[in-house]
Amino acid sequence: MSTKPTTTDLEWTELDQRAVDTARVLAADAVQKVGNGHPGTAMSLAPAAYTLFQKVMRHDPADPDWVGRDRFVLSAGHSSLTLYTQLYLAGFGLELDDLKAFRTWGSKTPGHPEYGHTKGVETTTGPLGQGVANAVGMAMAARYERGLFDPEAAEGTSPFDHFVFAIAGDGCLQEGISAEASSMAGHQKLGNLILLWDDNHISIEGDTETAVSEDTVKRYEAYGWHTQRVAPQANGDLDPVAIFEAIEKAKAVTDRPSFIAMRSIIAWPAPNAQNTEAAHGSALGDDEVAATKRVLGFDPEQSFEVADEVIEHTRGALERGRQAKAEWEKSFQEWRSNNPERAAEFDRIAAGELPKDWESAIPVFEPGKGVATRAASGKVLQALGAVVPELWGGSADLAGSNNTTIDKNSSFLPADNPLPEADPYGRTIHFGIREHSMAAEMNGIALHGNTRVYGGTFLVFSDYMRNAVRLSALMHLPVTYVWTHDSIGLGEDGPTHQPVEHLASLRAIPGLNVVRPADANETAIAWREILKRYTKEFGKGAPHGLALTRQGVPTYEGNEDAVKGGYVLFEASSGSPEVILIATGSEVHVAVEAREQLEASGVPTRVVSMPCVEWFEEQDQGYRDSVLPPSVKARVAVEAGIGLTWHKYVGDAGRIVSLEHFGASADGKLLFQEFGFTGENVAAKARESLAAAQR
Repeated sequence: MSTKPTTTDLEWTELDQRAVDTARVLAADAVQKVGNGHPGTAMSLAPAAYTLFQKVMRHDPADPDWVGRDRFVLSAGHSSLTLYTQLYLAGFGLELDDLKAFRTWGSKTPGHPEYGHTKGVETTTGPLGQGVANAVGMAMAARYERGLFDPEAAEGTSPFDHFVFAIAGDGCLQEGISAEASSMAGHQKLGNLILLWDDNHISIEGDTETAVSEDTVKRYEAYGWHTQRVAPQANGDLDPVAIFEAIEKAKAVTDRPSFIAMRSIIAWPAPNAQNTEAAHGSALGDDEVAATKRVLGFDPEQSFEVADEVIEHTRGALERGRQAKAEWEKSFQEWRSNNPERAAEFDRIAAGELPKDWESAIPVFEPGKGVATRAASGKVLQALGAVVPELWGGSADLAGSNNTTIDKNSSFLPADNPLPEADPYGRTIHFGIREHSMAAEMNGIALHGNTRVYGGTFLVFSDYMRNAVRLSALMHLPVTYVWTHDSIGLGEDGPTHQPVEHLASLRAIPGLNVVRPADANETAIAWREILKRYTKEFGKGAPHGLALTRQGVPTYEGNEDAVKGGYVLFEASSGSPEVILIATGSEVHVAVEAREQLEASGVPTRVVSMPCVEWFEEQDQGYRDSVLPPSVKARVAVEAGIGLTWHKYVGDAGRIVSLEHFGASADGKLLFQEFGFTGENVAAKARESLAAAQR
């Protein structure tokens, strides 16, 4: 967090007001030109967004990735022009032609802000409420980063102190994910987080009285936030002076996140469209745009009108940003001089590199012993925790089951938390029973940079997380989901907790790598590969989901080919298989049992372990054909879930041992027998496939 401001006076000139009104007409023109979009909120929010970008935030438009910058999240992503107009005015790289190309093919201004596509966009937003949780994750990461590099610094004096600002709308705060995340932020006392709420009372279906009647400010008070209400000006417009003063008060409150409610009128000052649901998601129409321009003193015959003196004034943000960064660099260099070892660590982490000899810490497990892969994962995490300080994470209240406690003596909690292991810079995050926001907070942590995060729950509850997981993939974020209790093998909890469709469903998300290791050694190799893939040498990152067993499974010799996603675990005795058994996770040992039976009856059988279909598909055709020779048509895939993944691998003559229905409440071993996950059944399916292949 920055030092407390010395003044709350806001310099607001006629040029500032003209710039705000320019943002309004640009938003109206952009939507009108393309014929679709959300003009109303961008028009009414212009004073708040302009105040943030021009008067409040520490940023350098010439260097949007500057590590010392404040972060901004537009949770109300449908109002993307709220952000785009400010990026244009401040000089982040967008120009007038980009606004004219709004929502068109190849433009830098897509319908919702996209991380990595447009400079200055900190996260992809659109699904409502996700941005609130992203901002919470960023604020958590800022605190953890400070703990890594400058924990002893007095409050507000560290180069790693900065604020996270977010703008949310009514829809964001109606979504349950924002409630989860806001509760977490209040509990964590994230004083570096400031959330501005656009309280315009309008959603797509009209006045929010149709659906909401709670006192939102009191709700945030109950979460433990510092709250303020900002009244509009007499004419109904947002008051930039009042907003600025509220933000300055919020910045001075360092022991709680801050919530600022701004009562606005959507589409202000459009004469007929303001305060209507039509202005939320539709172009205003030529006549209404012209009428709005007349109200604001713009030429109704011109489109995308920007006065030279306005853009010259707003591009002053470039010089202010240069000065702010130069001032920050002085404090950063002083820190580097005083902390050479930490500075070296910072350079390593910022470069996306891992510590020297880190791989030697990863355990190797003794073959033959039965170990649950969740337990193996826990041992790997604890070993990595000792040598990779930027790695942190936890669980959605299932740490004992997920084995996600990286350090039991260090919990990420505010200093005044009564638990003895509480540490503001702790390693283990207690996300609480908030799976959806956990995933989105992990996205925010990854977006913030300089740490590596993981989070766990049961695989079946990935359903709660799915939208945030999808956004992880869309943004190519290096987050790791630890999903345990990955099949009917979990047993007596029954079908509500037994995942069936989840593996196939998650594999359907482009860019998500689902890793289901067969045993303890595959689990260790998988963790090592995941961390290596999060280094810059791999280019764009990707999220990974580890699917791990509750029950013990036999341990095999480690095989480095596991990093290729699929490999020959056991070769046919003849060296030339007649049938191939493909399996993942806890079903690999079932395939191994079937191989023993088939070999005993004279059928040369290969077992392929395929822990990660996505990694396997990355390999060249030659390698894939060496594992699954096209000449071998007899194949059986074995996985305790629906079989959608496997048709392409087994072909017309192949067979799939899968689970095309929900499970049941009984012992896991019994369920495997009852549902056909036995060596005998897999061997029988192999014989069927052999017969089919010979037809």
